[in-house]
Amino acid sequence: MNSIDSLQKQVQKKMKNDPAHDFNHIMRVFKNAQKLCKKEKADEKLVLSAVLLHDIISYPKSDKRSKLSSQKSAKEAEKILKKLNFTPKEIQIVSNAIRDHSFSRGKIPETLEGKILQDADRLDAIGAIGIARVFAVSGFEKRPFYNTDDPFCKSHIPDDAVWALDHFYKKLLKIQSLMNTKTGKIEAKKRTKVLKGFLSELKNEL
Repeated sequence: MNSIDSLQKQVQKKMKNDPAHDFNHIMRVFKNAQKLCKKEKADEKLVLSAVLLHDIISYPKSDKRSKLSSQKSAKEAEKILKKLNFTPKEIQIVSNAIRDHSFSRGKIPETLEGKILQDADRLDAIGAIGIARVFAVSGFEKRPFYNTDDPFCKSHIPDDAVWALDHFYKKLLKIQSLMNTKTGKIEAKKRTKVLKGFLSELKNEL
C-alpha cells in the first residue's frame, strides 16, 4: 500500500486548518473506513485513496462555492492519482466516490467503495466528535448556539447558517436513516444515541 502512504503525506501537507475538515478529520474517516472495508469486503486501496482525497479542496460552509467542494476534490483527485499510476478504472471509481459523497449533493454512490466513503465520512459528523465539530464550525463562523425563542426547532425551519443547534435538526439526526452499509447503520445508531442524549441534557439545562 505504498500509494496510500504517499497519498497520506501529500494530503497532510495540503490540508488547511479548518476546524471540521482538517487532517485529523481525514484520519478519523480513514479509521472508520478501515473498519467498514473489513466488514463489507470492499477494495481497501480504492476506499482509503478516496478517503484521503475526499476533502482535498474544501470551501468554508459560508462560502458560496461550498456545495462544489466534492466536485472540485474529485477533479483534483484524478490529477493526483494519475501521477501515482492508478489505472483509468481505479481513478474513475475513486473520483466518482469523492464527487458523490457529500451530504449536500444528495446522491447515493453507485459503487460499494463510494458507499463506504460516504458512510465513513458521515459517521464523523455524528456522535461525540460530531457535536464537537458543530460547535467548532459555529464558533469559527461566529454563529450563536441556538435560537433563544425556539432552541429545539419546534416551530421554525432549521437554519444552521444562523444557529448551531439547528444543524442537529437539519442534518445530523437524519444521517442514521441515510447510511448505506449494514456496518455503517449499526455504528450510526450508536452515535445518534449520543446526539439525542446531548439534546436531552441540554433541554434540562436551558
